[in-house]
Amino acid sequence: MTTSTYPSAVESRLDDRDPVLDAALTAFLDFGIRRTSMGEIARRAGISSATLYRRHAQKSDIVAAVGLREAERILAYLEDHIDVSAPPLDQLTALHLAVSSRLRSNELLSRVLATEPESVLPKITVDADPILEIGRGYLSAFLTRLQAEGHLPAYDVRPVADCLARLAQSEVLTPSTEPFDEVRARAFVRDHLAPFIRLSTKGTH
Repeated sequence: MTTSTYPSAVESRLDDRDPVLDAALTAFLDFGIRRTSMGEIARRAGISSATLYRRHAQKSDIVAAVGLREAERILAYLEDHIDVSAPPLDQLTALHLAVSSRLRSNELLSRVLATEPESVLPKITVDADPILEIGRGYLSAFLTRLQAEGHLPAYDVRPVADCLARLAQSEVLTPSTEPFDEVRARAFVRDHLAPFIRLSTKGTH
């Protein structure tokens, strides 16, 4: 059983059927961001360049929009894969595993970080707040729900959500070179993330 924990602002922004963003994503995967022109995006989207420029004044706006949609797709994936009726530690573990898996398997992120990091690093560092806000919103809702269900004590979830969002950001910026180890990941959640959010793990070892 899954139940939405999306903040409404995130949910209302999510549009998985934008032909311009679809066209931009496929072009970025084929050519990279730097070598993709606005004309190529317009051609793939089936619109004129003038129409594209009316919607997006410059390519950096499209890059940002594609990045935001990729972040929102991760949250949509979480909504489908986290069972909110499961024990809270299992939910936290599923959340961590899902985010790690999606970040590691994101084709666009892997390509641009390997071939042209200068094209994307500003969007995930100094200009990262829009993407971080999506993560903070989801995580705040996740923690608030656990509080309402009696699994966490009362506290301000916002700084905790911010730290967790920045942990995910660090995984993007400095991805591990070690193969993913689910056993170690589960132990990390139990021994470190659960205490950080003040979730009891008594009886789970």
